[in-house]
Amino acid sequence: MFNFAVTAKKIFRKWTTRNGLLGDYDYAYLFTPDIPFLSKEAKVQPFFGLDSEMPIFLGAILGLQHSLAMIGGLVVPPILISVAANLSSEIQQYMVSTCLIVSGILSLLQITRFHIYKTPYYLGTGLLSVVGPSFATLAVTSNAFPMMYANGTCPIAEDGTKLPCPDGYGKILASGIVCGLLEMLLSFMPARILQKVFPPLVTGPVVTLIGVHLVETGFEDWVGGSGCVGKTCTMGKFSMPWGSANFIGLGFLVYVSIILAEKFGAPIMKSCAVIVGLLVGCIVAAACGYFDSHTIDEAKTVSFIWVHTFKLQVYGPVILPFLAVYIVLMMEAIGDITATSDVSRLPVEGEEYESRIQGGVLADGLNGIIAGLMTVTPMSVFAQNNGVIAITKCANRTVGYWCSFFLIVMGVFAKFAAAFISIPKPVFGGMTSFLFCSVVISGIKIISSTEFTRRDRFVLTAAVLPGLGSTLVPDWFSYVFTYSGDNQALKGFFNAIILVMETGFAITGLIGVILNLVLPQLPDDVEEINELVLETIGSADQHAREEFARKEGITVEQLKSNLSHKQMVTSLGSSDGIPDLA
Repeated sequence: MFNFAVTAKKIFRKWTTRNGLLGDYDYAYLFTPDIPFLSKEAKVQPFFGLDSEMPIFLGAILGLQHSLAMIGGLVVPPILISVAANLSSEIQQYMVSTCLIVSGILSLLQITRFHIYKTPYYLGTGLLSVVGPSFATLAVTSNAFPMMYANGTCPIAEDGTKLPCPDGYGKILASGIVCGLLEMLLSFMPARILQKVFPPLVTGPVVTLIGVHLVETGFEDWVGGSGCVGKTCTMGKFSMPWGSANFIGLGFLVYVSIILAEKFGAPIMKSCAVIVGLLVGCIVAAACGYFDSHTIDEAKTVSFIWVHTFKLQVYGPVILPFLAVYIVLMMEAIGDITATSDVSRLPVEGEEYESRIQGGVLADGLNGIIAGLMTVTPMSVFAQNNGVIAITKCANRTVGYWCSFFLIVMGVFAKFAAAFISIPKPVFGGMTSFLFCSVVISGIKIISSTEFTRRDRFVLTAAVLPGLGSTLVPDWFSYVFTYSGDNQALKGFFNAIILVMETGFAITGLIGVILNLVLPQLPDDVEEINELVLETIGSADQHAREEFARKEGITVEQLKSNLSHKQMVTSLGSSDGIPDLA
């Protein structure tokens, strides 16, 4: 039973005693860098569990650290989407501010965890699980907006200049809201069934191609700006051709600074090395005159949700790509929640774990819908913060609440968002290229968890081929349909097909799911025997097996028995099979 007097006394002691405010934590550990040639005494820090008591000041510091680790991934999607839609700087600032606010609000939903009345289901993970905008959405918008401009959905001036397209952004939001229902429905399926239909063999190539597609945009910004490729780029007092050494040098400075922060930085710096690199690049760019403070000076002091609104209308051609996005987000959420449970020293199997997966995926889908209604693109669980938990040995939910608080405060003060909008493109590109490349590596990590049997290699090859091809040759399917009549419904149908075929990760995911379900997976021992016979003899038919037996002096049955025993021993020490995407 709730005792108000006891609770009030507990809160009073928490805020008025040294132990409640500071505790005995070694704060110097968080801020001590790895100085070359100096030995650093190894220290064992206490572990703060999910609901452990922890000092207020420590919770605030670690919450700030989590928010800084997230902020690079939070501001990139709204900036790039607003650029693709040619929105004004005022709306760009609003989108960045709102993204920070919504991330803080929706993180509270995941962290808190609610029991759904009179059901065995939950909403949220109850872990230190924070959320942010998905990079996968960028792969959809980068193809959708050019199509909208081409078919007249977005306006174009008489001289060919692309005008701001807020209605196009509204179509993206509405489509994301509708497709979020898919992830909510799938959350009620057991995780093992979802992993069978969407195994790493399917999701890995999808994540990889999303990253490959995004690296192109990031690298174009690094070299001068994706909006002035092959032209003259203007930044501050400088106007130079795209690809100038000055621009490349600025981006390279950010890249090197990230590496140095990871190598020599204190633990609190390593977890937000990307922001450290961005800060160094901004300082040098400002000192050299690449900054334009006009945007910051004109920005409003504060901002909040719904200061700007957008007309919501579903855009048919992006529905299938968005469904693929939500499937990827669901599988990433399962991996991220598993990783968070692991670093939080909680079970990664059993009833409690399954409940957290169900609640996390349900909240992930709901967050995508709520985010759209709050005028930002779909949000999903972030993996970056698992590294912070591992470094600081703190999985306490109080830290998550502090993190959400700082994100909301950063979003409310619009000048903060304006500062990000004003960052020179080469500096911004140096950071985004690093982030996007980490997406590629995450995809490769997922793929590496497969067994790579002959059948797996075939499925990967067949699924990746059209996706990789459409990523490298973006307009390859644009000339298939030549219809130019007045039937708008038919035009919309053709546009939907074109967008799907030119969205590499979507077509790869679709083909991957089909092939994974259609092509049978041979038993492991049979597959290994066939591989061994094929390498030795050159074929794997019955005659080849008999030839192999004569050549090696061992029967196929004996070899099969040996392989089965080996696999049984290996399986005893295997993991739960869920990809760790941290």
